[in-house]
Amino acid sequence: MPRSILSDVCVFVSILLASATLAAQTPIAVTAIRAGRLIDPDTGRVATNQVILVEGNKIKEVGANVAIPPGATIIDLSKMTVLPGLVDAHNHLALTYKPDPENNFYYLTYVMDSTALRAIQAVSNGIQMLDAGFTIVRDLGNNGNYADTALRQGIEQGWIPGPTIINSGLIIGGMGGQFYPTPEMAKDHSIVYPEYLDADTPDEIVKAVRQNILFGAKVIKICVDCKPYGYTADEIRLVIREAAKAGLKVAGHVQTANGAKNAIDAGIWSIEHGNALTDDLHKLMAQKGIWRAGTDTPDTLAGHPVTPQAYQRTVAGLKNAYDNKVLLTFSTDADYFVQGKTRGEVCMEFLKTWKDAGIPPAEILRAMTTNGYKVTDLDKTRGPIKAGFFADLIAVSGDPLQDIDALKNVQFVMKDGQVFKKDGVMTPAAFFHGGPVNGWRIR
Repeated sequence: MPRSILSDVCVFVSILLASATLAAQTPIAVTAIRAGRLIDPDTGRVATNQVILVEGNKIKEVGANVAIPPGATIIDLSKMTVLPGLVDAHNHLALTYKPDPENNFYYLTYVMDSTALRAIQAVSNGIQMLDAGFTIVRDLGNNGNYADTALRQGIEQGWIPGPTIINSGLIIGGMGGQFYPTPEMAKDHSIVYPEYLDADTPDEIVKAVRQNILFGAKVIKICVDCKPYGYTADEIRLVIREAAKAGLKVAGHVQTANGAKNAIDAGIWSIEHGNALTDDLHKLMAQKGIWRAGTDTPDTLAGHPVTPQAYQRTVAGLKNAYDNKVLLTFSTDADYFVQGKTRGEVCMEFLKTWKDAGIPPAEILRAMTTNGYKVTDLDKTRGPIKAGFFADLIAVSGDPLQDIDALKNVQFVMKDGQVFKKDGVMTPAAFFHGGPVNGWRIR
């Protein structure tokens, strides 16, 4: 090796060693949280006067007699109810269609808003979700040209605050996706891509799945039956097999009973939207352990009216799923603007449907936490307030086991061991950084 190159290598190695030494000498932040009431949503048990010891970004110890080390930052939530962070299992953070200018028609939002602009809005929506207590969001498509991947990477890099993002990339479907372009528009896919990936043959399906994986998807979403030429059970199995190579699950947008049956027969991970699901289909889902992300829309969203008949069908469908012991997740499909409400507040409106379906608060809370960690496939690392898990937790003044609406007033949020919200006020300064503090090669 030439001397000049050898010298450069030695200098580079020296810099790396010096950086590693400095990192090793930097003390790990320790935080002790005094919790007046600590809820375990999985069991419904409540422990009182607990100490949660957080070291760095993970929980080190939990209990009534945990010793608080000298120098630890103490957060007093002794008058609050502490619980794990919440999960929205179906959202669209880079899409907000509005009365003005697109008349609540997301086709026009896609045409009028660039991916760059939508990525900026996704950052804003993500912060709004975290403010409401949602520490995990499954972001399922309609994000332009991978704005969802950019959002996830930005959060993971440590540049911005936001929930843990499980993103799908582009929605895969038969030609046209959920759009109905004219022949002129469809010729070069100019009004379909990048909102959807056309995949009609086995080769196209495999390539579409691989494209999403390559560009950062953490779950694969398909349009099962958005067109009359929807996917067969065998085609859905192909998607599942290809996604599994990268350890990814498959979520299926479903509009018809036949499409739902194909997805269930194929063994899909989750079915998105519940309007087409019947009693028989719910029974099959329960037998096969398929998740229901029903996106059960309430009748109270200003500017987005739902007829009484449609709302009653939604409530009856959710109640039927619960009675059949289907695996339920809290999922909203939130992608629209409601005057005076943040994206997180819009999502909390969906609690009304669950209450109207007669589902007990403890079960609603389980759907928003325990089941959310499982459907996002994060339950081995995030969610429960237990030693070894990432320190994601929230606090409210009320008791959500008695009144689920207590979740509408989140006063404290910790994400990855950092305080994002305290005393009802966002304090996100610690989340903003000029560089990739968590590893520059994160993809």
